[in-house]
Amino acid sequence: MSSPVIEKTEELVLPILQEKGLELVDIEYVKEGKDWFLRVFIDKEGGIDISECGLVSETLSEKLDETDPIKEAYFLEVSSPGAERPLKTEQDFQNYIGHNVYIKLYEPVDGNKTYEGILTDYIDGTAIVEYKIKTRKRQVELPYNKIAKARLAVTL
Repeated sequence: MSSPVIEKTEELVLPILQEKGLELVDIEYVKEGKDWFLRVFIDKEGGIDISECGLVSETLSEKLDETDPIKEAYFLEVSSPGAERPLKTEQDFQNYIGHNVYIKLYEPVDGNKTYEGILTDYIDGTAIVEYKIKTRKRQVELPYNKIAKARLAVTL
C-alpha cells in the first residue's frame, strides 16, 4: 500500500539514484513508538557501501527539506536492503532465479501459505520454487498475484 509520503519520496529519490547508477529497492514510512521513520533501501550490482548511502541521504534530505512533504518530525534512513533483500517486482524475481527465497502467500497453494526453497524460474507471472519435504524435492508454482511478501533467504 502506497502513501503520499512514499510516492513523493520515490519521485524525489529516483533521479538521485539514476544519476549514481543505483537501484531503489523499497521505501517505508512507519511509526515506531513515538517516532516516525522514512527508510529508503537502495542497492546496485555487487552491493553498496556506507559512503553511497550517505551521499544519497544528504541529497535526498535536501530535496525533502525543499518540498516539505512530511509535516511531523521523522528520521531519514538510507541503507542497503541487506542479505535478505525483499523481492518486490516481477523483475526482481527474474533477477534472482537460482537463489534461495522465502515466499509468504495471501492464500494457500497446495495447502501451504509459506515456502522456502530455490527460485528455479519465473514464467508468465508465476514463480517456480523447488523446496524439500524431508529428503524429497518438490516444485510448486506460485502466481505473482498470490504473493504477499517475498525475500531472499540466507542459508546456513
